[in-house]
Amino acid sequence: MIVLKRPPPGVPVSRGPSSTREVRPLGRPLNIAILTQYYAPEVGAAQVRLAALAEAFTARGHQVTVLTAMPNYPLGRIYAGYPRLLLRERVAGVRVIRTYIFPTQRANLLHRLASYVSFAGSSALVGTFLLPRPDYLLVQSPPLVLGLTGVYLSWVKRTRMVFNVSDLYPETAIRLGVLRAGTVLHRLSAWLEGFCYRHAWLVAGQTLETIRDIEARFPGCHTRLLSNGVDPSLLRPPSPAGGSSGLATRNGRCVAMYAGLHGLAQGLRHLLDAAEQLQGHPGCDLLLVGDGPEKSALVSDTNRRGLTNVRFLDPRPHSEMGPTLLQADILIVPLVRYIPGAVPSKLYEAMATGRPVVLMAEGEAARVVQEHQAGLLVAPGDAAGLAKALRRLADDPALRERLGRNGRAAVERHFDRRRIGAEFVQYLESVSP
Repeated sequence: MIVLKRPPPGVPVSRGPSSTREVRPLGRPLNIAILTQYYAPEVGAAQVRLAALAEAFTARGHQVTVLTAMPNYPLGRIYAGYPRLLLRERVAGVRVIRTYIFPTQRANLLHRLASYVSFAGSSALVGTFLLPRPDYLLVQSPPLVLGLTGVYLSWVKRTRMVFNVSDLYPETAIRLGVLRAGTVLHRLSAWLEGFCYRHAWLVAGQTLETIRDIEARFPGCHTRLLSNGVDPSLLRPPSPAGGSSGLATRNGRCVAMYAGLHGLAQGLRHLLDAAEQLQGHPGCDLLLVGDGPEKSALVSDTNRRGLTNVRFLDPRPHSEMGPTLLQADILIVPLVRYIPGAVPSKLYEAMATGRPVVLMAEGEAARVVQEHQAGLLVAPGDAAGLAKALRRLADDPALRERLGRNGRAAVERHFDRRRIGAEFVQYLESVSP
């Protein structure tokens, strides 16, 4: 019987991305497996973060295998050129195994559950036979149900499971109104959450709020901060924020941009409400870039209201997102309501552009913006407050430039994804048997 030891007490918890510890050199490269429903070429926070982490492992000479779904997000259909059942390929030096998923773009809970369960099942089957035995199995959550597959594969492969938590479920689903508290599904999800935490060798959280929440509810759980971030070299501001914005600017008007998923958690209808209040303002337009389950309804609502200061653009490949963001004057990062532990990854991307941020969020995300003086804060759902913030920034180029410069400096000092990933890799090296 092989006993999988947990991290030594006091070692795995990191309180910030800049923390370091002495690295013990390895006598051999590690075999790393990443189990995730979301991966490149899809565009999204988890996809980009995990691809960067895989790159950090390979840069240190380790072997990485990613077990993931056929790319389908956020379109809700399998990308052209991909089969439905199984594909093995190499992407940027990483071995990628893709397997079946029931794709959907619908916000309906049953459709989402069907999608989650389909990949959890297919990845368990394929992983049993095709996944080489790893030293570490990193499992991305959400979806929470994928944790079951992770626990199963960690047992079959007799390896250490690192459970990487981006959002606290089922708490996030309840806050968003997707799941009702006290229902059978809620109780089942809460049990599953605890099951995954208890069976993980290490739980990695994206924010300090997430780490503290898990530690408070599961005192025996070993945790480590694996913060979100951004590669600042990909978003180098070519000019001050008050300068010309090219694609975005129209007739010399200041453009406020939202770029990302058009879903329930973003509360984008509040952006339309703010745009309606700005209809008479001579110098501010709103540009929404991306796709998602709410987009068609948002476009219809815009047309119904006759909002001439709102435009929509199709989603851009990740390779084009940097230039797209850099063509905005103001970047909006919204959340529909306070969600414990939620710091949208697009916040760091927005800060890296050198453009001011208007953040519609509370909690840790608001603390980041406030602490680094990188933008203006608006309460979630406060359309009038958003309109006021946009009007203030549109009328004050000097303020835009100062806030944007502060955000860029904060990213370079604290939220460089390359350094964050390298430190996490070095930590796993230091505790490897």
